[in-house]
Amino acid sequence: MKTSLFLLLLAGPAALAQTVPAPAGAPAPVVLRPGHMQAQAHGGAANRPDKAPQYPGGPQALGAFFQDHLKYPEAARVKSITGNVLLSATVGTDGQLSGLKVAQPLSPECDAEALRVAALLPPWQPATRLGVPLPVAIQLPVPFGNGATLKVLK
Repeated sequence: MKTSLFLLLLAGPAALAQTVPAPAGAPAPVVLRPGHMQAQAHGGAANRPDKAPQYPGGPQALGAFFQDHLKYPEAARVKSITGNVLLSATVGTDGQLSGLKVAQPLSPECDAEALRVAALLPPWQPATRLGVPLPVAIQLPVPFGNGATLKVLK
């Protein structure tokens, strides 16, 4: 009886340990909102970045990339569709974009073209906290036929 109770006590914590999911190797993405990112003078959240992710060359280079690679879909041109497709993604610790998806659609053709071109983007400079890269969720507006300037929403 004592042996079976002892084995039950040993097996109990091991069984519980198997049901709790292990934490992921990378920290969870930080979602930034416009006007709400600031350097923390006295600690702050452990995952809040001091420096936002940035496309190499800045917003002007990002706009030039989309101008060079984006093809205005003929179906959208015929229907005179203009506006922005809002994409969401995560800039990883290595600067690569992952989890690209349409957050605010414009038209099926424009949405597909925005995703196609965003998948071609080179690595970004990742966000950092105390010099350590962090994954950060971003929103990226992709303009179609409206001549709007590109701005990365953090």
